[in-house]
Amino acid sequence: MSDITITLVVLVLAVAAFVWNRIPVSIVALGVALLLYGTGIVSLDETFAGFGSGTVVLIAALFVVAEAIDNAGVTTWLGTLLIRYSGTSRFRLMSLMMALTAVLTAFISVNGAVAALLPMVVVLAVRLGRRPAQLLMPLAFAAHAGSLLVLTGSPVNILILEAAMSSGGGGIGFFEFGLVGLPLLLGTIALTMWLAPTLLPNRTPLSAPKDLGSHGQTLMRDYMGDDGLRRLGITAGSTLVGRSVQDLLDVGTARLHLISVQGPDGRPSNRPDLSAGDQVVVRGEQESINEFADRHGITEIPGANCGLISSDYGVAEVVVAPRSNLVGTDVYPGMVTESGTLVILAHQHAGEAESTIRTKIAAGDRLLLQGTWRALDQHTIDHNVLLVDSPDAIRRQTVPLGPGARPALVVLGLMVVLLATNIIPAPVAALLAAIAMVLLRVITSQQAQRSMSWQTLILVAGMIPLSTAITSTGTATMIADAMVAVVGTSSPVLLLAGFFVITAVLGQLISNTATALIIILIGIAVAAESGINPLTVLMCISVASAAALLTPVATPANMMIMEPAGYRFGDYWKFGLAIMALYAVVSIGLVPLIWPP
Repeated sequence: MSDITITLVVLVLAVAAFVWNRIPVSIVALGVALLLYGTGIVSLDETFAGFGSGTVVLIAALFVVAEAIDNAGVTTWLGTLLIRYSGTSRFRLMSLMMALTAVLTAFISVNGAVAALLPMVVVLAVRLGRRPAQLLMPLAFAAHAGSLLVLTGSPVNILILEAAMSSGGGGIGFFEFGLVGLPLLLGTIALTMWLAPTLLPNRTPLSAPKDLGSHGQTLMRDYMGDDGLRRLGITAGSTLVGRSVQDLLDVGTARLHLISVQGPDGRPSNRPDLSAGDQVVVRGEQESINEFADRHGITEIPGANCGLISSDYGVAEVVVAPRSNLVGTDVYPGMVTESGTLVILAHQHAGEAESTIRTKIAAGDRLLLQGTWRALDQHTIDHNVLLVDSPDAIRRQTVPLGPGARPALVVLGLMVVLLATNIIPAPVAALLAAIAMVLLRVITSQQAQRSMSWQTLILVAGMIPLSTAITSTGTATMIADAMVAVVGTSSPVLLLAGFFVITAVLGQLISNTATALIIILIGIAVAAESGINPLTVLMCISVASAAALLTPVATPANMMIMEPAGYRFGDYWKFGLAIMALYAVVSIGLVPLIWPP
C-alpha cells in the first residue's frame, strides 16, 4: 500500500474508534501514533514530538492557571454575585448567568467554568423554585459560546492559532476570536430567552450537587445545639497576655467552654503562654461569651462563618471507620491531633448528643476538626476516618475571594497582557503564569499536577503524528483536491458550508479537539488549493468545533449537566439545533466578512 493509503486507513480507524467510544480517547491517540510509527509513515522522533510541542505545553499551563483562579475563590465570588443580583427575574437570571459563564469560560475553559458554576446554579434554581433543567443547558451552551471570546477559551483556539501561523495566514490576536464569539454569545442569550421555555425539557433530576453554602450553620446546629461558637482575638491590652495557655484551657463553667488557642490561620498554638494576636475559640451561651470577652478585654473576630470557616481556616467532619486505630483512644474538645495542625472542636457518639468531656472513641463516632485549609486537605485523607465533605469543596462554596485571589488575578492579568501583545511566545507566557501561581502559593504543586486534564493533553500530543503524516504524505492535498473538485472554487461560501457540516457532525460524536486536529490540516490544504485565505477556513472550523451541542457525549461539559438536570440523551438536539443554526450563520456568513476569503 502507498503511504497515502496507509494514512487514510489509520485516519478512518481513528475516527471509527472515537465514534465507537469503547476505548479511552487517550489510548486511541497513542495507538494512532504507534501505528503510524510501526508502518513507517513517521519516524521515532515524529512519533513523540507532540509531547514536547509548544501547543501541549500551552494547554497544560492554562489548566494550572484555571485551577488557581478557581482555587483562589474567584469563581465562588462570581457565583455569589450571580445569586445576589439575579433576583427573581427570569430575564436577569438567564442573561447574567450566561454572561458570567461565558466570561469565566474565556479564561478557565468550558469544562472548568461549567464545573465551577454548576453547583451554584442548581442551588439557585432550587431557591427560586425553578427546575435545574431550565438553567443548565443554557449554562453549558453559554460556555461553548464563551470559548470563542479569547484565545484561552479552548484548546481548539490554540490549535487554530498554531495552524494559522504555520500556514502563512498570519497570527490571530488574543481578543480577535471575540469578533465571532461575542455575536455567538449575544445570539445564544437571545435564542435562550425566546425558545428555551418551549424547547427545554421540564425534567426532575435524580440527584444534584450538594449545597455547602450554609455548611457552617449546619455543623453548628448538629454539634453545638443552642450553644454558640465564637473566635475571640487577644489584643495587646488584654489581661490574658502572658497567661499560661493551659490555665486558660482549664477555665470553664457550665455555660462556657474554652476549646482552643489558635493562630490567626487556625493553626493550634504551640507556645506555653498567650500573646497578642492569638485567638481563643470558645463555646457556650452568647451572654457568657460576651461576659468573658469583656472581663478579659478581648474582642470577637469579624468575618468568621460561625467561628468555623474563614479564608484562612476551615472545618472537616470525619466518621471513625470500623477497625480504625483510633477506636478506644481518648478524645476531648480542644485536643490537638497527632499532626499538631488540627484541633478537635467536637466529638459525638453515634446517636448521642455531642460530648464536652474526655471520652473514648468508638467506631462510627463523628469528629469535627478545625485547621488551615492546607492542613485539612493533608490530614483528613486517612484510612482511620471517613471524610464526610471534602474541605476543598467546602472552601470553594463558602469562601469567596480567598487569600490567593489578589495574586491570582494579578498573574492572570499579566498573562493576558503577554498573550495579547505577543511580547513573548504564548507557551512561555502561560508557563510563567503557571509557575507564578505555585510560587505565590495560590495552589500547591500537587494541586497543579491534579489540575491537568491528561486525557486532553495525551489526545493532542498523540494525534500530532497523524497531523504530520496527513501533511507529509500528501493525504491532505489529495482530500483537498477531491473536495475542491466536488464543490468547485467559484464559491468560497460552499466550501465553508462543507467544512461546517463535516466539523459539526464529527463534533457531536467525538471530541471537538480531536475533530479540529483532523479537519484543520484538510482546511489548510483546501485553502491552498482553492486560493482562498486560510484564516477564513480556520475560523470557520473554529466556530464549527464549538458547536458541540446536540449530544451529551459531545463535550464533558454537556455530560456534567445531564444528571443534575435529569436530561435524557435526546433532550439536547431540540434546543441544540436552534443554537447550531446560529453557529452556521456566523461560521458561513459572518466569518467571510471579518476575514475575507
